[in-house]
Amino acid sequence: MARTAVFAGLVSDEFGQAVNVGFLGDEAYYIVNDAGFERHILAEIVDRQVLRQLSEQVLAQRDLVVEGTLKFLGQEDLFAKAMVEASLDKMDENIEQLLQTGLPEEARVWLGLMGFHIVINYHGDILALDLPSETDTDE
Repeated sequence: MARTAVFAGLVSDEFGQAVNVGFLGDEAYYIVNDAGFERHILAEIVDRQVLRQLSEQVLAQRDLVVEGTLKFLGQEDLFAKAMVEASLDKMDENIEQLLQTGLPEEARVWLGLMGFHIVINYHGDILALDLPSETDTDE
């Protein structure tokens, strides 16, 4: 049971309308306006789809992710590498924790500024997942 919408503020419907977040009891829901009818989609369903896609991409590029993380941290030693790899090995556990705690507001704002965006339909299916991409600054 997710008590928060991990990607609140980063989700829109297929028509470009922002998707609100609401709660029924302790459960977070994304609320999609379907021609005036507010469809409540369990946030955990959408969030798990997004996190699964992201984790698949990370694991497919595991070596690059480890290398990039080490460079970002400025620590390219054996112990730092082991810590990063251990974190990737525990991705399922980390996802479960993230579903319970959510992302800090600052992290969601940063993701939005970087171009991260999710488009869903009124069933909660992911139609598009826009991810930040590296831009060429050598012009």
